[in-house]
Amino acid sequence: MQVPMTDLVIQYENLKEEIDGAVHGVMSSGGFIMGPEVARFEEEMAAFCQAPYAIGVGSGTEALHLALRACGIGPGDEVITTPFTFFATTEAILHCGAKPVFVDVDPVTMNMDCDLIEPAITDRTKAVLPVHLYGHPVDMGRLMSVARAHKLQVVEDCAQALGAVYDGQQVGTFGHAGCFSFFPSKMLGAFGDGGMVITSDEEVAQRIDVLRKHGSREKYFHSEVGFNSRLDAIQAAVLRVKLRHLSSWIVQRRGLAAAYNRCLDSVPWIDAPTESPGSLHCYNYYTVRIKQSEIKRDDVQARLKENGIGSAIYYPLSLHLQPALRDLGHQAGDFPAAEAAQEEVLSLPMYPELEPPRVEEIAGVIAELSSASSPAGNRA
Repeated sequence: MQVPMTDLVIQYENLKEEIDGAVHGVMSSGGFIMGPEVARFEEEMAAFCQAPYAIGVGSGTEALHLALRACGIGPGDEVITTPFTFFATTEAILHCGAKPVFVDVDPVTMNMDCDLIEPAITDRTKAVLPVHLYGHPVDMGRLMSVARAHKLQVVEDCAQALGAVYDGQQVGTFGHAGCFSFFPSKMLGAFGDGGMVITSDEEVAQRIDVLRKHGSREKYFHSEVGFNSRLDAIQAAVLRVKLRHLSSWIVQRRGLAAAYNRCLDSVPWIDAPTESPGSLHCYNYYTVRIKQSEIKRDDVQARLKENGIGSAIYYPLSLHLQPALRDLGHQAGDFPAAEAAQEEVLSLPMYPELEPPRVEEIAGVIAELSSASSPAGNRA
């Protein structure tokens, strides 16, 4: 059995005719940077997310950076965020000259614990940057209540959560900006890097548009020092094809997650992901927790690998413990829920083309570890 974490080849094969036609159209046009293909994709993404504006940029990291800049975040400011996410979230804050201020995570969802935001606010706090980890929405009701009370900017990191919904509303549309990644393994994956910012604020949209084009409103005239962060036309063409399938892919992902949950329900040392009331998890990743027991996460990964099954740890070291961030002055024990998660999380194969019988086989390989570690199994 060979089951990768995600299978981009089979997805391409299933959409080959559509994708090849779209890419050939761009190549025949000779327009590779920005242009009508990007503009159409921006319109379609804005419609999908139910947002007035969508601005394509070079990557998910750049989406975060430019969104923060467009919201006025700069040197001396503080931005409250989570320590349990990919490094890019903090990079974007630091590249603005601002300081990331971490709050611990909820031990169930592993998203930012929104009850901890208010105690972390100082007179330098200018924004909150929540991350919808793995595809599960943050408690945006609680977060927005605090943000409004303290007049804070909210920039949502939706890199893993395109299509996730909180209280009937798409993630990314609650705050001043929502940021998405089109890295190939994401919900909507390009054939390389790509990102997007959505917003309902026209000024924010216009500022990001200027920043992504070297600070230029008119070609060769520059109102500020900006960046080269343009989504290219070939990536937009590929993403337009895939966007047409995204809603059905989310349904398939949710069905696979339900199958995993059923199959792993009898494994006592695994906590399967849950879905908070009012939330719709899109399952960019299906991430379980290997509870502290005689079964170790390394044992599970090794057994999966022996059987040709991919897995991944998102993330093995929380941000406050990263060597690059030692100047923030944190140490082990500062955020215990995040530190517990980093020792226990394991993501299993998840992609729309994964067949349910494969899920049963993967769960079966994991369940075998229970019998192998039992006294009866050891005597065998």
